[in-house]
Amino acid sequence: MLNDIKTILIRSRATLIEDASGVAVLFTFLLIGLHLSGAA
Repeated sequence: MLNDIKTILIRSRATLIEDASGVAVLFTFLLIGLHLSGAA
């Protein structure tokens, strides 16, 4: 069971990093958009 979880984490590490960076970029764009719309 633990070995299965470890192999899943090792295989999906790259996609987890990509998903996390994508979420960070989306939140950054959201904050910038809200800031610009509030300043206009």
